Amino acid sequence: MISQLTISNKVAHQRLVLGTMTLMLLALGVISMSFGAFPISLSKVMQVFFGDWIGGESVSLQEKNVLLQIRLPRLLMAMLVGGALGIAGAALQGLFRNPLVEPGLIGVSSGSALFAVIYIVFGSSLTFLTSLGKFGLVGFAFIGGLLNTFLVYRLSSKAGKTDISLLILAGVALNALAGALIGLSIFYADDAALRNFTFWSLGDVGGANWEKVMLMLGFSFLPVGLIIGQHRALNALAIGENEAFHVGVDVQRTKLFILIGSALVVGTAVALTGTIGFVGLVVPHLLRILFGADHRLVIPGSFLTGAILLTLADLLARTMVAPAEMPIGIITAILGAPFFIWLLINVKQIRT
Repeated sequence: MISQLTISNKVAHQRLVLGTMTLMLLALGVISMSFGAFPISLSKVMQVFFGDWIGGESVSLQEKNVLLQIRLPRLLMAMLVGGALGIAGAALQGLFRNPLVEPGLIGVSSGSALFAVIYIVFGSSLTFLTSLGKFGLVGFAFIGGLLNTFLVYRLSSKAGKTDISLLILAGVALNALAGALIGLSIFYADDAALRNFTFWSLGDVGGANWEKVMLMLGFSFLPVGLIIGQHRALNALAIGENEAFHVGVDVQRTKLFILIGSALVVGTAVALTGTIGFVGLVVPHLLRILFGADHRLVIPGSFLTGAILLTLADLLARTMVAPAEMPIGIITAILGAPFFIWLLINVKQIRT
């Protein structure tokens, strides 16, 4: 009876936390829609989305177009990308049982960046690249992230089993190789290509439109569901792989699901918005500090918190230097780097 009551209270607590996060995300989204180079009052934002329910002042066609064709897709892209990075970071940290792990470790970001710079620098001279059209950069970067992740996985697998230590080492090695090849490609770049890659690598959701939002949603919906479905397996893995196996967890399948799911969501995010760092590192660890290590809360909570963090970062990017915009990757680095340093200091103190 006591245990059932405890479980019931824990479930109620998790639902309360996730519900509060959802309301915070929605409120932040509505507020962020009113800010930018072309300010629109909050009452007009509410009028566009809720119409006759609230009444209020009339909205011009220009204001409606700004809200529905520019800011809403940008907002949704920030939410989806932030959620994807957050949930991938939570899953990988749970899989590796290491709070310092983040999605770039498995090579997704570096692989996408390498293929992106190849497309930017050499795309105009290669016929098969120019035939890809306006989604050429996105598709090429996405393929690069998946390819690099596949190589990391193959290098760390033996007899159908994945060695986590080898996976980390393989990720470090291939990230270094990708960095060298990026430098070599940039060496041959002209000024325009160099400028394009620089802005892409800083991360930005300013180019979001409905087509890109649909791409992000389409490529992340199933992987996110797949990762959320692994929360019980991740709770079991927290006590060790052998122990998880003995309680009925298919460890190898869990590793494969999480690696593929993380590669898909992060690869798509990086391809569409560029490299945005620290979200996958900061968000899951912050949730574990506040609410504990239960992945039933950490996994979906990381998606919501990542969406909140990137929505806030995008709001700052649009308002700090208005009417200009700051790349969102700079904002996340400014917020995330101090937290990472604090995390390293605390880990060092624990070990000593």
